Amino acid sequence: MPGSQKLLLDIDGVPMVRHVLDAASEGGCHQTVVVYAEEDVRRAIDGRAELIFNAKAHTGMASSLQVGLRALRPEIEGAMVLLGDQPLVGSRTVATLLRAWRREGSRPAVAVSSGDDGWAPPVIISRELWDELFALKGDAGARQVLHGRPELLDVVPAPGRPDDIDTPDDYAKIVRLFPRKRPRQRV
Repeated sequence: MPGSQKLLLDIDGVPMVRHVLDAASEGGCHQTVVVYAEEDVRRAIDGRAELIFNAKAHTGMASSLQVGLRALRPEIEGAMVLLGDQPLVGSRTVATLLRAWRREGSRPAVAVSSGDDGWAPPVIISRELWDELFALKGDAGARQVLHGRPELLDVVPAPGRPDDIDTPDDYAKIVRLFPRKRPRQRV
């Protein structure tokens, strides 16, 4: 299921990417930027975020990450990287990560525990690490910067699920989590 078209898949009557966008805004993010490569994704956002076109999306994930970081206001101290194919990451998860990152003595990056002694996006990355992100190429992302450097990363348990949708089976599993709306009966 590669490509941005998966971001438009219906989850409970809403395009998947909008679930993620709503989680960011309701969870307390001060500036929300959506990096897109396809016009359909731009239309699905419907004015709910700043939209940044990535003309180099075909080169891999690193270019989208870099375009998004460059679009942030200079006073922004850290960026939360949320993937558009993680519709079960809710506003409580976003708020939990923000609280952990703002805590005195926190490390330069904070991510969600994946339950298997690892971590998964979303992840907040302090501006002090952005130069390393700007040096990435291809499909590399925050994991390549943080791998093997536990001194940089706090991993926190958070509500919600960081599951992403990469296959039709992944999509089917997530859709089943939402109750079907029943049509109204006419009296």
